[in-house]
Amino acid sequence: MDVINDFITTLLPYTEWPMFILLIGGGLFLVFYSRFVPYRFFGHAIAITAGKYDNKLAKGEVSSFQALSAAVAATVGLGNISGVAIAIHDGGPGVVFWIWMTALLGMCIKFYSCSLSIMYRGTDSDGKLQGGPMFYITQGMGKMAKPLATFFSIFGLVGFLGVFTANQFTETFMSVIEPQNTVYAASEFSWKLGIGIALALITSFVIFGGLTKIAKVASAIVPFMVVLYLLAVVVVMGMNPTEIIPALKMILSEAWNFDTAVTGGFWGLVIIGIRRAMFSNEAGLGSAPMYHGQSKNDEPIREGLVAMLGPFIDTIMVCTFTAVVIILSGAYLEDSSGIVMTLSAFETSLFSVGDDLLMIIVTAFALSTLFTYSYYGVKSLSFLTNAKIGRMYNWFFVIMIVFAAVASLELVKNLIDLSYALMVIPNMIAVLYLAPRVNRAMKKYLKEKADGKA
Repeated sequence: MDVINDFITTLLPYTEWPMFILLIGGGLFLVFYSRFVPYRFFGHAIAITAGKYDNKLAKGEVSSFQALSAAVAATVGLGNISGVAIAIHDGGPGVVFWIWMTALLGMCIKFYSCSLSIMYRGTDSDGKLQGGPMFYITQGMGKMAKPLATFFSIFGLVGFLGVFTANQFTETFMSVIEPQNTVYAASEFSWKLGIGIALALITSFVIFGGLTKIAKVASAIVPFMVVLYLLAVVVVMGMNPTEIIPALKMILSEAWNFDTAVTGGFWGLVIIGIRRAMFSNEAGLGSAPMYHGQSKNDEPIREGLVAMLGPFIDTIMVCTFTAVVIILSGAYLEDSSGIVMTLSAFETSLFSVGDDLLMIIVTAFALSTLFTYSYYGVKSLSFLTNAKIGRMYNWFFVIMIVFAAVASLELVKNLIDLSYALMVIPNMIAVLYLAPRVNRAMKKYLKEKADGKA
């Protein structure tokens, strides 16, 4: 495993500039190119999500709300709980500011990419309606661009594995039970292996049921887990009201502390923020359009507005609350990373029961993320082969859950970071190339809305 990790670590620096230019540069371009429409119609997006504009006769398999729930289930998870802790460990509290900036740009990126997922939908070898980067690349840019879609799908086979989630769930379980005896210490590997197998079996019951089952489970779990987590955070902040403003001030002041925050100064700090933000909300990655492309919605702009809410929920809200708890509890000063740091923050802040409560929340986060991520991988393999072979990806997915449970955090983190950075390249090239078509559709939709026809 060390050899694999060393190889991935060597490749990662070469992906930083392309990722920065396409996500930050491309995101800024889209913000101004859209004339801030995604942000200006935030309230309208909420109304669409609530079902006000649902059309039962529209093509697709799931509602816009179910598509958003499934996409959020894949992003509101351990990336928000342990991913933020990893970012703070690697770059200090100031890195949260750069996560915010990337998320704000990500809202606009998701608006464009998920609008495209409705504009350019295709069918798989089973004749089922499909959407996502592979389809808006090949249909929107033409057959000559198929190598970009293939490139995206190949790295999606790795990037969409639930290895980070499985790894951090295992660490959570191990940290909470933490039996202090020699028998446990001698059999730590066996404990992790057992957790991985159990997690793989539970995941199998849902993911082999297909998209409809995944969407139903996700739309049931997501609201519950988000509300429960936010309630826990509100309790912590309510018990420490005088520490909230200082925590936010620390984030803002440390965002510009390039000398001591992280190796690499400004560049290192920003890159950590971009990576963790992308892992948190997947904006620019191209995964969310796969779910939103399945929505029972024939209006691209409506779906884009719904999708835009994802980064706001999982990064601006959930990541911020996590960061505040970690900072006000003092857990960020400890020599720990990932879920262990967040567990320490909750245990310190909630009378020693916070870690048990977080264990319950993490279980819901982990399962919903694993359920939804598998679907992305199935679609990637289906595009490369056919729908029948694509479904076999689920077997690879559950096997890798077991592998991730016993692997190191450094390995799974680097593996996902590399895959994500490479997937951004073809997706953002397509989104930027096709942005004028979204703008034309947006202009038409806003005119119809103003006339009361939309």
